[in-house]
This record gives sequence, C-alpha cells and structure tokens, in this order.
Amino acid sequence: MAQSERKLIKEGNEKYETKKYSEAEVEYKKSLEKNKNSVPGKYNLGNSYYKQDKMDEAATQYQSLLLDKGISDENKAKAFHNLGNTYLKADKFKESIDAYKNSLKLNPKDNDTRYNLAYAQAKLQQQQQQQNKDNKDNKDNKDKQENKDQQNQDQNKDKQENQENKESDQAKQNEEGKEEQKSAQKSKNEISKEDAEKILQALNNDEKKTQKKLTKKDATKISIDKKW
Repeated sequence: MAQSERKLIKEGNEKYETKKYSEAEVEYKKSLEKNKNSVPGKYNLGNSYYKQDKMDEAATQYQSLLLDKGISDENKAKAFHNLGNTYLKADKFKESIDAYKNSLKLNPKDNDTRYNLAYAQAKLQQQQQQQNKDNKDNKDNKDKQENKDQQNQDQNKDKQENQENKESDQAKQNEEGKEEQKSAQKSKNEISKEDAEKILQALNNDEKKTQKKLTKKDATKISIDKKW
C-alpha cells in the first residue's frame, strides 16, 4: 500500500511539473484513498488546488494538514506559508498575515515568507486607506446631497412664501378695491346738506298740499254721507 501511495504521488508530481494540475489533482486524491493521513498527499493536493485557483479547496487542504499532530515543524511552516498564499490571492490580507507570522515562528529564517508577510501588510494598509477614502467620499456625497436637498427645500419654501405673499397682496388689493367701490357708491348716494333741506322742504310743501286736499275731500265725503 505504501509503495502504491508513493507511486501515485510520484505520478502526481510528474503531472504537476508539466503544469497538468488537474491531472495531478487526480493522482494525489488517489494517493489519499490509499492513505488518508499521507502528509505529502495532502500537501501536494493543496498545491494542485492552488495552481487551479481553487483557493477555498486549497485552504481547506492546508488547514487539514496543520491539524495532523505527526507533521514536522518544517512541513508545518511550509503549510502555513502556502495557506498564507491562498489568503493573499483571495485578498484576505489579515488572514494571510496571521498565516505568515505562524510560519515564521516555526522557521524564522525563511526570507520568502518574510517577504510575503511584508507584501501582505502593505496590501492591507492600502486596502484600509482605500476603504477610508471610499467612506469619506460616501460621506461627502451624502453631505452634498443633504445640502442640495436642503437648498431645494429652502427654494421651495421661498417660492411658496412668495406665492402666498402675492396672493395676500392680491387679496388685499381686491379688498381695497371693494372698499373704494363702496366708498364711491356711498359718496354717489350721499347728498349735500343743502340738497337735503331742499328735498325736505319740498316734501313738507307736498305734505301740506296733500293735507289740504284730504281735508277738502273728507269734508265733502262727510257731507255726502249724511245725505241719506
């Protein structure tokens, strides 16, 4: 079984070297069917996933390898390094930084890991700066929109007030016009004191004449009535 496992891993490595990563994946899986705890089988399968941009599968494979208590510190450092690479490629910079730091704890002299760690830290800083900029831009845009909305509200309020003032002025003008008409009509209907006295005098004269006529008629009427 061990010989078959090694043979399958060897065949997988040959495929891997010729960049036939999907075929190498098949061979590594076969080796794990022979020995599910095979360290090179797990490690190399993770690498084949990584080369195919299957980052989630690769990360799962490296994490599974790290849970193996029998793995050496050297291989564990390599697994952490490659795990960091999967996170880095997926733009998970915080996770990649943690993985590289764990790798360096086991192998402090690994310059490749040290370089990747510095690169991941720079990318994280760049990401945070971009997020801050986006947040600031969003806030500025929000403030601009709120100011614009406020300006529109103020303009609409001014228009409404102007319209109300205009309507009020118009109503006032109409009321004043009515008052002027009433005043004119009143003035037209009013007569002078002199004219009033003349009219009153004329009415008195007419009343006296009427009284005289009525007196004569009454007398005549009475006279006639008594004839019978």
